[in-house]
Amino acid sequence: MLSASQGCQRASTSAATVPATTVAGSAQPATSFKPAPVSERVRALLAQMTLEEKIGQMTQLANTTINNTGQQKDITLDSAKLIPLIKQFHVGSFLNGEAVEPAQWAKYSAALQRIAMRESRLHIPIIYGIDHMHGASYVSGAAIFPHNLNLGATFNPEFSRQAARATVLESADLGHHWVFAPVIDLGVNAQWPRFYETYGEDPLVASVMGAAFVREMQENKEIAPYKVAACGKHFLGYSDPRTGWDRTVAEISDQRIEEFFRPSFQAAIDSGLKSIMINSGQINGEPVHASRRILTDLLRTKMGFQGVAVTDWEDIIRLVRIQKVAANEKEATFMAIDAGVDMAMTPYTTTFCTLVKELVQEGRLTEERINLSAGRILQLKDDLGLFENPMPRTDRLSRIGDPALKQQTVEAARESIVLLKNTNNLLPLAASKVKRLLVVGPSADSRANLAGGWTLAWQGRAEEAYPKEVLTIYAALKKEYPNAQVETVAYRDAAGALALPRVTAAARRADAIVMALGERPYTEGLGNTSDLTLPEDQLQLARAVQAVGKPSVLVVIGGRPSIIRAVADGSGGILWGGLPGFGGGQAIAEIISGKVNPSGKLPFTYPQFAGHFSPYHHDNNENSLELSDFGAGFENRGAKYKPSMLTEFGQGLSYTTFRYSDLTLTDSVLSGNATLRATVRVTNAGSRAGKEAALWFLTDEVGRITRPVRLLKHFEKAEYKAGESRELVFEIQPQRDLTYPDADGRRQLEDGYFTLRIGDQLKRFRYAGASAQAGGAGRAAKDSKP
Repeated sequence: MLSASQGCQRASTSAATVPATTVAGSAQPATSFKPAPVSERVRALLAQMTLEEKIGQMTQLANTTINNTGQQKDITLDSAKLIPLIKQFHVGSFLNGEAVEPAQWAKYSAALQRIAMRESRLHIPIIYGIDHMHGASYVSGAAIFPHNLNLGATFNPEFSRQAARATVLESADLGHHWVFAPVIDLGVNAQWPRFYETYGEDPLVASVMGAAFVREMQENKEIAPYKVAACGKHFLGYSDPRTGWDRTVAEISDQRIEEFFRPSFQAAIDSGLKSIMINSGQINGEPVHASRRILTDLLRTKMGFQGVAVTDWEDIIRLVRIQKVAANEKEATFMAIDAGVDMAMTPYTTTFCTLVKELVQEGRLTEERINLSAGRILQLKDDLGLFENPMPRTDRLSRIGDPALKQQTVEAARESIVLLKNTNNLLPLAASKVKRLLVVGPSADSRANLAGGWTLAWQGRAEEAYPKEVLTIYAALKKEYPNAQVETVAYRDAAGALALPRVTAAARRADAIVMALGERPYTEGLGNTSDLTLPEDQLQLARAVQAVGKPSVLVVIGGRPSIIRAVADGSGGILWGGLPGFGGGQAIAEIISGKVNPSGKLPFTYPQFAGHFSPYHHDNNENSLELSDFGAGFENRGAKYKPSMLTEFGQGLSYTTFRYSDLTLTDSVLSGNATLRATVRVTNAGSRAGKEAALWFLTDEVGRITRPVRLLKHFEKAEYKAGESRELVFEIQPQRDLTYPDADGRRQLEDGYFTLRIGDQLKRFRYAGASAQAGGAGRAAKDSKP
């Protein structure tokens, strides 16, 4: 069992040292670094390179510019298109594609690198970037893990590490040097179509999970002689757009940026993150791609980032076309580079090369500024060993599709499924009591829905393109209940109309019904929605099934929390399945049957209403309406103002019962830099083994800046045998756990009362050290470096 003092190192030590059954996470203070010097090789290259060659290193084009058809799925090379891009424009990077066989990727990468090295005057290798978002998702046959939101639900960073390991094991040999993951945005807006790419709404969970991913991806030795760079996305505040739509406007205070949106990126940077992708939207009216305040003052100066900052898709042009802060592309290019951009994902044209050269010739950009970005990119290539090992290899392709890696995807999915409701212990459905089982709904027999976007292709692919070995929920339940008649029926007829009488008839024949509802694959802007409510046809389906009166289980599949309030009461069991990947069907079936005891907990607050939702770490003002303030006659109208969440962050049921008891503190007053030791006993009081994630929350009761009602400070997960008890420990450190940042990132440590919560236990203590440190001036604030 890791203690909390060990757990607080989780963002700076290797996740590989964490036992598979016990994991932990704690907050850590921000740090700052000086810029790293470039290598002798990079200095020599910069001294020899022309201005045009340096600018070429700052340019990234899509694979569609160099293949035969102009389509992402075409992983072939047209040398007649590639050679001019290398000889005339010196392009240093290409990106993306879709899932093809490993041998095809290796052939493509070898040809690309061979031509680039031959035609480049100084023989500088290409760095290839790719969107492997949950495993090597653009490689046919690879292990596809649950998406990050599901990994967050495991509260187990070991699975984040395993996802990174599988990704590099199955793609590094293919010439995939630069993986555009992990997404470490904070998932606080449930409407955002990229919500599932985040680890959830908590900054500590995102920090711990993201750091574990980064360390494994960049430090893995099994892929030697290759190395791979991770890319933290999307710096920063991208995930909280005001409307919920992708690439739009966020309004976030500087203090909130420091407290909630910076920590996960800081943890990744402190773990050695080599690259950052920039937020496509804007914050408080300022496009991030044109913000020197965010990309230089914050990212470089305060946070100490030393790596490469790359734009997202066409986002310099977006400054002109959409955000309209630049009159033309030349002005937009100046603004982006001046702000701190190193590489432009243009991704279709070489106009960027021409415009940057003109800006230097006109004296608006200095060649020293170009050297800075080109040097960072060359240093990244040098750090990855691309000059020594530029070519892919094919002698280890047999480990792509390794059954051991695919088994890890199942194990991750098992711990990511959240049991939200289990009235009268409906679940598990004992095989001895189920002779006929109906499985129905749009996700009942779909592989695509389990995997979501960024799988095989950007928006996923047609159902028939997914590997037949992947079990759908229906197929997995047939396997799980071999002695029962498991059937599925289409809830639409051949013309696409609802066929509810057919479903109702099948439901009457069944002993129990599993309804798999939710969303089809999407990502980015194509996933924009104005209403999270389940589609009306799915609501009608659920009501029709529930009206039959048989035991029913509702399984919610999708990248966001679909609003299910209208049908939640009608089913005795509810599972949040999220996007559990290729192992998800098996995991869900095993939980329904009882073979697996669910242990997932929600990494976000599940909303009741489509029009109002807020994360668990809101402040008291979020639900502050006091009807008595309006005078007599309003007291009975309070029902409409009940909390807007269906289920809280951190909630998740089990088939056993975990009891928390005996929460104790070593003192009731904490002062100076002394630590306070908290202990609690956790007991598996049920009759079967299970895993429990213990979540430690702190509430700062009064603050100069309004404080969250509670904030996660530490978590650890372990397996408990039936009847087993363990004592868990959390060492509360004032600078780490009791401080919060102001708008400039300075840590504030104030005297006052705090409440510690874990399970149903709570203890109150007082911090009295700030006054003494500040010379006894009452309720004082102590600043430290951001």
